[in-house]
Amino acid sequence: MSDVIRVALCDDHALVRSGLRRILTEEADIEVVGEAETAEEAVALAVAEQPDVFVMDLSLPGASGIEATRRIVAVSPQTKMLVLTGHDDVVHLRKAFEAGARGFLVKDIADLELVLAVRQVAAGNEYVHPRIGAALLNTSADHSRMEGPGGRLSERELAVLRLVVLGYTNPEIASELYVSVRTVETHRAHVQQKLGIKSRSDLVRYAREQGILDGAREGL
Repeated sequence: MSDVIRVALCDDHALVRSGLRRILTEEADIEVVGEAETAEEAVALAVAEQPDVFVMDLSLPGASGIEATRRIVAVSPQTKMLVLTGHDDVVHLRKAFEAGARGFLVKDIADLELVLAVRQVAAGNEYVHPRIGAALLNTSADHSRMEGPGGRLSERELAVLRLVVLGYTNPEIASELYVSVRTVETHRAHVQQKLGIKSRSDLVRYAREQGILDGAREGL
């Protein structure tokens, strides 16, 4: 990826696309390379431009934004998908995640959060709007799947693990759970010890393989 982040947009409302373009083009390190109204147009745009980031509305006429995400990831693997939704539809967010989305935003975000999310996913990280993260935390999960040689994870350890998988930093987790950073570090250490996992990347991989967020995304 070059120093300039090349972004494509897909939303069936011209006014929304115009607003997104205005916000993003004010940034020196972001270039909007094209717009689409439908899933079919979005896939064609991805093939033609190979953007670094594709901001995708989940609610599209015809084929959905989820289907568009799946097809774009297939034809342009280097493109990071950042999905945009008008509501906290966790079931659809789960499907978008499975389709290859790496960022999740609601439409009433502040301008700066959109820019931050684009930069985060362009850098290879995941970005999840706090409202969506909180919704995931407030739902149940199957604890039996998260038991390792060191024992079963506690409720708080499971909450920390979910946020780690979603890409939150220790300070962000501390803010989300209303605890200190040191407490978060302790919980993460306990999680890794119980599961017998040393690195963060292995921890994230293990949690995904175990479907740690599946129940959460279905819960609303």
